[in-house]
Amino acid sequence: MAMITVVGIGPGGTPEYLFDGVQEALEAADLIIGSERQLEIVPINKKQNCQRLPRKLDDLEELLANCKEDQIVLLASGDPLTYGIGKWLIQRFPAAELNILPGISSLHYLFNQLKLPMEDCYITSSHGKVPDYSLIFQLPKVGMVTDKAIGPYQLAQEAVQRGKNPTFYIGEKLSYSDEKIRCCKADEVPDEDYQMNAVVIINEG
Repeated sequence: MAMITVVGIGPGGTPEYLFDGVQEALEAADLIIGSERQLEIVPINKKQNCQRLPRKLDDLEELLANCKEDQIVLLASGDPLTYGIGKWLIQRFPAAELNILPGISSLHYLFNQLKLPMEDCYITSSHGKVPDYSLIFQLPKVGMVTDKAIGPYQLAQEAVQRGKNPTFYIGEKLSYSDEKIRCCKADEVPDEDYQMNAVVIINEG
């Protein structure tokens, strides 16, 4: 049976963050879909099977639907089911046609770099939506993946406007050679263009 295998390649797609089964899935694939950065992990002998990820999800859905006879690998950053493409696929394709190989999410990676336990953490995202600020700034520990519209600075300003000054840990380009992790209070978070970031917010008191 044809299958869409969703492969989480971790925060940076480096070999040490790829779980067992990834290379086997790539070798068996008739079609491998991913962004230019994600496709860098594909072995040379499979490069001819690669296709760039369409810009629009509607186009991706059409591509997947038209290739139902193929064994497809769809590359995903981090963990496909932690604010990744996994939920979108589950809503559109039968479970029997999907195989999801999890990767390490950027939030899991950031918490481990900070040596912070995350079992008491509330996980959310600002991708394409406005977060529940009232909830975020009353919980003790929050992990977020953010986007360009609502990033670390915008989140920090929302906290300050509510009379809060939590601690922000901001991770950028996690697991890459130019990884950057910063810690600052909300009223000190700079207004910058943050790159591929995840945020941990600690609300004291």
